[in-house]
Amino acid sequence: MNVFDFSANAIDGTPVDLSRYRGKVLLIVNTASQCGFTPQYKGLEQLYRDYRERGLEVLGFPCNQFRQQEPGSEAEIGAFCEKNFGVSFPLFAKIDVNGNGAHPLYRHLKQAAPGVLGTQSVKWNFTKFLVGRDGRVVKRYAPTTKPEEIAGDIAQLLAS
Repeated sequence: MNVFDFSANAIDGTPVDLSRYRGKVLLIVNTASQCGFTPQYKGLEQLYRDYRERGLEVLGFPCNQFRQQEPGSEAEIGAFCEKNFGVSFPLFAKIDVNGNGAHPLYRHLKQAAPGVLGTQSVKWNFTKFLVGRDGRVVKRYAPTTKPEEIAGDIAQLLAS
């Protein structure tokens, strides 16, 4: 099983089969609009603009599980991201990343790339998962890891 075996709803509610990204390098991020890490949207967008032509897709999954820092509707989230950070990478409908209601994609991501000390849970907003062109999870990054710090790993995957 790999990331391309899953589907999710786009921010407009349209179902998206993640197999559409087969052959691309993915950076999958759980996001929030009212978080101390929200300015990372700018860095994520810059990575997307810098590497999209070479095969990178950044996929944003809004999540309201951490101190309710993503309370808005999908329409409000999309408008906020576009207006404040010029986000043009794909955003998806709000999901849970932990607990019984965790989206199946996130269950897979957490199992494939456990956190510190093998923990399966996502600790906070802006946890990032880097996925190779084959759909396998390569690495997990903490919320404190800035998008620009991941650029070298992305470039390396795109070159292989």
